[in-house]
Amino acid sequence: MSAAKMHANEIDIDVSLVSRLITRQFPQWADLPLKQVPSAGTDNAIYRLGDDMAVRLPRIPGAVDQVGKEQKWLPRLAPHLPLRIPLPLGSGVPGEGYPWSWSVYGWLEGENATTENITDMHRAARDLARFITDLHAIDHRGGPTPGEHNFFRGVPLADRDTGTREAIAALEGVIDTDAATAAWESAVAVPARTGAPVWIHGDLSAGNLLVRQGDLSAVIDFGGSSVGDPACDLMIAWELFSGSTRETFRASMSVDDATWERGRGWALSVALIALPYYKDTSPVIADRARHIIGEVLDETRP
Repeated sequence: MSAAKMHANEIDIDVSLVSRLITRQFPQWADLPLKQVPSAGTDNAIYRLGDDMAVRLPRIPGAVDQVGKEQKWLPRLAPHLPLRIPLPLGSGVPGEGYPWSWSVYGWLEGENATTENITDMHRAARDLARFITDLHAIDHRGGPTPGEHNFFRGVPLADRDTGTREAIAALEGVIDTDAATAAWESAVAVPARTGAPVWIHGDLSAGNLLVRQGDLSAVIDFGGSSVGDPACDLMIAWELFSGSTRETFRASMSVDDATWERGRGWALSVALIALPYYKDTSPVIADRARHIIGEVLDETRP
């Protein structure tokens, strides 16, 4: 794996390639300026096309099936949601040496969410809780079940047991592995969900939330979306919120204790697995993982 890549199976994508794809498949946009968008995302390369569009191309095989899913479902989900989400404007096909389908979306203005650029964290907690609640309430019939297309986000938490324990072992000497094991065992012991599955975003990280003028304005990157356990969408509580703002988020979500505890387990599991994988290739993701692990362990230690 080269230093510039985060995955061993990541393909090469650059401005020249994207420009050729646009010119061949969308000649009406060929003269628009094109530039790469810096992103901590791991699955797709993003390029800004003109002022009003974004080109999104999978860079690993595991992200390929996300393209058709998003093309189909995002226009159906958008009318039911209180924050903006990406809407596809064009569907690209393999060409110019690029092997997979890809998309052109409308550009959504905003900065990635941080505690510094959000004016009122309690309001943000309530706004995000409303978005998640509304998403979970959308008719899920016909929606995709968890699988390789979304890295199995939304499956029963117990399905992640082996991978999580392997990650804890790999982090010996890096984190408090005894505390992490105890927190994980507590989470995985919580009863699995018995109700009907719901639409989930699957990857509600701060990097997938946009802020404008101090308020949450949009939610992006639905590659992790599926119909599954809603606890998966609570992971953000241990990344973006803390203390009283986390309590505001929880109260606004109105979830039961078991769902909340599974959500904390999801946050811990995803962060534990991400840290050894990205520690040398993505400082942003590694730092985020360390933060989440710390928040969960601080909350679960006796």
